[in-house]
Amino acid sequence: MTDPTAPEAPPEGHDATTEGDRDAALGQAPVRALYGDEGSAPRAIRSADLTYNDYLKVEELLSLQVPQSDPPHHDEMLFIIIHQAYELWFKLILHELERAIAFMNDVRPLRARHFVNRVVEIMRLLVQQIHIVETMQPIDFLYFRDHLMPASGFQSVQFREFEFAAGLKDPRYCTFFDNRPDLRARLEARLAADDLRTAWSRMMRAAGLDVPLAADDPAQRDRPEVHDAAVAGILPIFERPDDHMPLYLLNESLIALDEYLALWREHHVRVVARVIGWRPGTGGSSGVDYLKSTASKRAFPELWAVRTSLQRDERSGGLSAGGTGGGCPMGY
Repeated sequence: MTDPTAPEAPPEGHDATTEGDRDAALGQAPVRALYGDEGSAPRAIRSADLTYNDYLKVEELLSLQVPQSDPPHHDEMLFIIIHQAYELWFKLILHELERAIAFMNDVRPLRARHFVNRVVEIMRLLVQQIHIVETMQPIDFLYFRDHLMPASGFQSVQFREFEFAAGLKDPRYCTFFDNRPDLRARLEARLAADDLRTAWSRMMRAAGLDVPLAADDPAQRDRPEVHDAAVAGILPIFERPDDHMPLYLLNESLIALDEYLALWREHHVRVVARVIGWRPGTGGSSGVDYLKSTASKRAFPELWAVRTSLQRDERSGGLSAGGTGGGCPMGY
């Protein structure tokens, strides 16, 4: 007699063990619960080969936030994550600048502009991101700030690489990594490599503009006579943009990058002053006063200076060099 409590036998030719093993191996039970038929499920859900979490190493990433305060202060997690996010963006910025430099060396201004513009968009984000720090109450930061010493953003090797790659090369910064020969070697390699400003001046000359050879050399390009000659050399681009549109567009993207780097510094000054006032930095700098001293740095001073050299040509409706021009374009 058949036991009515026994499970129903599978249809003839149906291997329940095999199908169950396959479902378990592929994680199909949840798929069937959601979709009924696994064949209608998105491939990403049906695949066991690679998952979102595996691809992005999410578990490893989320294990990297290690507060130093004990017990951990609530706001230290914010502080860690925002700075780790900066380091990830700096990594991408370096990746994109290397690509832009390569295209500039090949005299392909529009391709170079594509990657410079991507960095500009990242910098727009970073200028806004820094203000999240302002959501900390100053008194709360003091509860874990001492645990950070002597660590400091001053020690971010990727930010120094960003500066060097943009053309803001200062070998003195290498000495701050003497305790980490591997990081010092990275920075020295970036110091010796082509930077965006060198690639730019070479490309201007390759495009037929009268930019001096000395403008390629970080040791010479800021001398007044070299700077002035480079500004005169690129003036035709800005006098007649329509005749040099690819170069003009790239130059405008480069000055936008320079502008957002300066804006990031200026916003950084204000955020630090709002959170810690005029206390010394955790790494031993003067804090706000040091940050203020960096806000005037420019990676492309020629692109800022050339605007001063433009004047309307009333006869042709075009532009000519040498005039002082008017006041603020907004009328202030």
